[in-house]
Amino acid sequence: MATSNPTRDAYAPPPGGSPQTPDRSRRQTWRSRLWRFDDKASPYAYIAPFFLVFGAFGLYPLLYTGWIALHRVEMTGLDRMEWVGWDNFDKILHDSEFWTALSNTFLIGVMSTVPQLLVALGLAHLLNYRLRASTFWRTVVLTPYATSVASAALVFALVFRADGGLLNWVLHFIGLGDTNWANGHWTSKIAISVIVIWRWTGYNTLIYLAAMQAVPADLYEAASLDGASRWQQFRKVTIPSLRPTILFTIVISTIGSMQLFGEPLLLEGGRLGATGGNENQYETLSVYLYNYGWNLGHLGPAAAVAWAMLALLLIIAAVNWLIGRFVRTSAV
Repeated sequence: MATSNPTRDAYAPPPGGSPQTPDRSRRQTWRSRLWRFDDKASPYAYIAPFFLVFGAFGLYPLLYTGWIALHRVEMTGLDRMEWVGWDNFDKILHDSEFWTALSNTFLIGVMSTVPQLLVALGLAHLLNYRLRASTFWRTVVLTPYATSVASAALVFALVFRADGGLLNWVLHFIGLGDTNWANGHWTSKIAISVIVIWRWTGYNTLIYLAAMQAVPADLYEAASLDGASRWQQFRKVTIPSLRPTILFTIVISTIGSMQLFGEPLLLEGGRLGATGGNENQYETLSVYLYNYGWNLGHLGPAAAVAWAMLALLLIIAAVNWLIGRFVRTSAV
């Protein structure tokens, strides 16, 4: 029986499927290219909105503020700019009020940050135990943070009023006499620090609580078997485990103290609040900037103050980074 062998040029369909037409092959090639483009471009498309918003509302205002800091610009003539170079920076650095505001900012920051973080650490340690209605207590602790700064400052301004204030009424009732909280150099700082502590303690408490709940329970069990008391467990286990979180809260609180504005502005309100008191006894850097830019209308020095604040924040961040690196190195 004769058999016919296929020629060399004969078409043999691929096994298990029908032959692909040119149109189908082109569609698959186009889909493959589109998939590769989507795989490479999608991550950039997802993060692009952040960079667009940051560029429009963060980077551009920052650079434009630096440009204004090198010019003489008045609020009444924004279209008239005169190049002055570093004169605005030289002006604020030779202004005694700037150094007063800087020292006030530093003192209020220390007086509010240290007690705030210590109280937050203690409250977080209490909330870390199994309490009844734990969700309720956590909500109560966070409530001051949800309160607006204007409302909190106005309420505490009534508490610290010299005439008829609630705190002076209590002091007078127990025979300690009245105190003019806003006019004193230290009492005004204490009043502002109390407002800051009241508002931000709950926020830091929940941060510490979340960090405590991430500490492995095996460490506490091993410490308990070794005979460590709860206080020893807190000092030897909890605190070392919270070192990165404590450094984080220190940085955040430091940044917040550098931007302190609403509390001193509303402590007395009006002209005295805008100048930080009759002797600038509680004027912070933010209030100093506000006074220069909005009350006096000199936008050049105000922009220079803003960049000086940025430089101080960068220095503080670098110091905290070095401390954190040293702590991590010593722990290893």
